[in-house]
Amino acid sequence: MLRLYDTRSRRAEPVVNGRSLRMYTCGPTVYRHAHVGNLRSYLLSDLIRRVAERQRARVVVCRNITDVGHLADDAAIDPAGEDKVLARARAEGRPAHEVARFYEEAFLADSAALNIRPPEHAPRATESIDLMIELIAKLIEKGHAYVTAGGSVFFAAESFPTYGEISGNRLDRLRPGHRIDGVDPRKRHHADWALWKPADRELTWDSPWGRGFPGWHVECSAMSLRHLGDRVDLHTGGIDLRFPHHEDERAQSDAAAGHEVVAHWAHGEHLLFEGRKMAKSAGNVVLLSDVTAAGLDPLAVRLALLEHRYRQQLNLTWETLRAADRTLRRWRTRVAQWAESPSRPMSAEAVARAQEAIDDDLDLPAALRIMRDLERDEGEPPGAKFEAFLHLDHILALDLSADIGKVPATPPLPGGAAELLKQRAQARDAGDWPAADRLRTELAELGVKVADTPEGQIATPGLS
Repeated sequence: MLRLYDTRSRRAEPVVNGRSLRMYTCGPTVYRHAHVGNLRSYLLSDLIRRVAERQRARVVVCRNITDVGHLADDAAIDPAGEDKVLARARAEGRPAHEVARFYEEAFLADSAALNIRPPEHAPRATESIDLMIELIAKLIEKGHAYVTAGGSVFFAAESFPTYGEISGNRLDRLRPGHRIDGVDPRKRHHADWALWKPADRELTWDSPWGRGFPGWHVECSAMSLRHLGDRVDLHTGGIDLRFPHHEDERAQSDAAAGHEVVAHWAHGEHLLFEGRKMAKSAGNVVLLSDVTAAGLDPLAVRLALLEHRYRQQLNLTWETLRAADRTLRRWRTRVAQWAESPSRPMSAEAVARAQEAIDDDLDLPAALRIMRDLERDEGEPPGAKFEAFLHLDHILALDLSADIGKVPATPPLPGGAAELLKQRAQARDAGDWPAADRLRTELAELGVKVADTPEGQIATPGLS
């Protein structure tokens, strides 16, 4: 059974509820292209889905599209603050809805290129305003929110005693945030946050409190409650969303439902590129289009991300991506070659160890090491390797069968070559290089070319 580290409980716990998994993933704010660091968060939910489905669970995923409500500074409370979509629309000289749809389509294309499966529900914030107004009204009725002069609505943080259980940021330890003119005087407590903000500009709607737009945090609560109900098995997102977004979202949803809505919270760590946080100012923002422009397969990004635990900060580099691309192409060639051999039952022991690693908080690096060992195991029949690699590729989603039919079958090893290769591998492991060279020569006389790689020796019959 899949176990994930629950950010709230601070321990690894089973996340599949019986034979079902209802999962919410915070989606993109569609005002720019998603970079590979953003895409890492969506890979996390895709891996969870694939593992749960292999365990015969029915998975229902909701991933929203934020196309309104994000201020230029997400922490800002100034109602005059500019929405990110509107800022981009002004910069590009076209309507806000057109900008949002353009970047939404770009995000979906990048997700497809990484084999990230689409969710069952993908609600847009602009098409869910009625749900948000309904939720805000419910929170006011229950005493968890209040209306101020001018039409702002704030959530009363002190009405939710367990605030801070996800991030550890308890209300009694939170310091007031500061603007130029100090803490917003409309708030009853400095940690309260806006649910509705009055404004007279594009992307605003009528509400019982006047014309305005929703706060960012209320969007996810309204959409998850509508599409997944008030019992959600798992909520995922990047570590940067843990506070305040997920704390605020939990408070809103639980206050409205009257009970704990989300059973488990899982967060993926930051991704660095060439040792620095991705930022436009640093000039190191890498898009998936940059990867393909460099001649690399987009799934090399997926493999490079799988080489590290999702809860570990990852420093991605161009060399890492090139190495992943080489491995991906080699494995596809191997699978195509193995496909020409008689089918054999896959190595139950190796596959079981790989699946056990994956079930243990998505330890994909351990599973990939097991696959590399299996690739080099000269005692394992090619047909068995073929079955094992394709079985695990249901989760890895690296399209390892892509080259089947494109690569000519490798001729079988001539008599005696297998034993010589085994002796040579032992000589290499023992550091006996003269013996390894002698055995290479003997293999060449049999028509077998041997190449040494970081993953071990590779024998190619009929090409010497």
